[in-house]
This record gives sequence, structure tokens and C-alpha cells, in this order.
Amino acid sequence: MSLFDLKAWMHVHLDRVEAALSDAIQAESPAALGQAMRYAVLDGGKRLRPLLVLATAEALGDAPHSAAALNAASAIELIHAYSLVHDDMPCMDNDVLRRGKPTVHVQFGEAQALLAGDALQTLAFEILTPQDGSVAASAQAACVALLSRASGYQGMAGGQAIDLASVGLCLSEDQLRQMHRLKTGALLLCSVQMGAACVSGVPVAVQTALARFGQALGLAFQVVDDVLDVTADSATLGKTAGKDEAADKPTYVALMGLEAAKSYADALANQAMQALADTGLPDARLAALRGLTAMVVQRNN
Repeated sequence: MSLFDLKAWMHVHLDRVEAALSDAIQAESPAALGQAMRYAVLDGGKRLRPLLVLATAEALGDAPHSAAALNAASAIELIHAYSLVHDDMPCMDNDVLRRGKPTVHVQFGEAQALLAGDALQTLAFEILTPQDGSVAASAQAACVALLSRASGYQGMAGGQAIDLASVGLCLSEDQLRQMHRLKTGALLLCSVQMGAACVSGVPVAVQTALARFGQALGLAFQVVDDVLDVTADSATLGKTAGKDEAADKPTYVALMGLEAAKSYADALANQAMQALADTGLPDARLAALRGLTAMVVQRNN
């Protein structure tokens, strides 16, 4: 029995996503806005969210290279990229390093960065709604609804608001979990849900198990992020190390200690793996999702 090659699988799909993103953002644009957008999106990042979309769709029997899943994968990466552009600005986290290079506002100025983020956000929904008949209207509507809720005030934006309001405060574990369920977890869960929305006829029980998977994985990602902020250096991370502690932000490491936080991340990964088993889908079709889960917990950036 051959072992699943996650790196080979990722290589194929990362190339697809990168090409789709590059095609979607033209450098020729008013006042060089497209250049700032391309700088924010291309040639960097783990692309975890689009990979989760594609892996979920494949696990559910999606046809290879379907337009619906690739569009959803591209759209959620654009939303993620826009959020990073805005989060890094002086009025938010005031960071100068992202993906190993100067942040967008450092490179292009604050006004251009704000506009680039705005344009990336709206482009995501344009990509989700092609007018050429390549994606069923029902899949378009489902993905738009999922992504708008996950990125709005009841999702990512709401989580960022809690994060900014929590500087210097001691949050309980429940409060910290809720903040990260919105700020980070909402988009990761949405990635899984959009992958499922691109496939028709998915049983409710399978959707429920996949949602549990997405929730556990989303929280595991954030716990590992908190650990890496303490244990990794800026060159490895591609962003400023130690910034959460310096900004007096509540984190899982601050709440429970470094070793306990590492153990919690492992426990969440186990929960995610169990949720995948509970889908009842064939192991071979779940291989990519299992591999991505392990990657999240074992990553060093």
C-alpha cells in the first residue's frame, strides 16, 4: 500500500491556486493599485485555506480541477490576504514584516494599502460568482453566504475587534477560545464548508463531522501560532516574532504556559482527526485533509 505524498499533492494544487490568483489580479490598474494587490497576495504564504477547500472537495468526490472549488479556494485566500493587509496597518497591529518582506503599507503607503485590502475583499466575491456558466448558481450562492458570514462582524472582523479590545486584559479560556474561533477559526472552518458546498448531495451527517473538523483545526492553528510567537525567530516566521507578548495580547501561552499550550494543540489535532474518521469517508480520500492537519501542528512558521 503506497503512502500518501502530501508534498506532491500540495505542489500540484499550489501551482493551480497561484496561477488563478495571478490571473485574477492584473498589474495594469488605476494608479498602480494592482501592483499593491499582487504584492499582498502572490509569492508567499502557506495557502492553507485554499488547500483545505480543495482537499475537502476532493474528499467528497469532487471532479478534478472543478471551477467551483478552485474559485472558492482563490476567493478565501484573497479574503485572508486582505485581512493581513489591514491587520498590519498602524491603526491595528502596526507591523512592518509579513511573509518575509515589508508589509504592504510600508511598501506602498497606508492609503494604497487600505485600498488594496478593500479591492482584494470585493474581488473575492467577484471570483465566486462567474457569469460564464462554469459554476452552478446554487454553489455560488452557498459559497458567497459562507464566506461573507465568516469574514464579517460575526466572524473574522468581529474576532479582530475583540483582539484589539483585549490588549492588556486577562481573558478566561472561554473568552480566548471565542476570540480565536472568530478571528482565525472562522475562515479555516469556512474553507472546509466551502469545499463541501462545491459538491452536491453531501449528507448532513458528513457536513456536521466536517464542521467539527474545521473547528478543531482552526483552534489548533491558533494555539500553534501562539507557541511559535514565543519559540521561533522572525526570519523563520516571516513576521515579527514576540509581538503578541510585546503588545500585551492574551494568548494560549500566556494563559496556560508553553508546554500546556503545545499539549493542547496536539489534543485539538487529535479531535480533528477523529472528526475526519467520523465522516465515514474512505481513508484514501481523507489523506490530504489528514496530512494538512499534521502540517498545521508540526509547522515552524
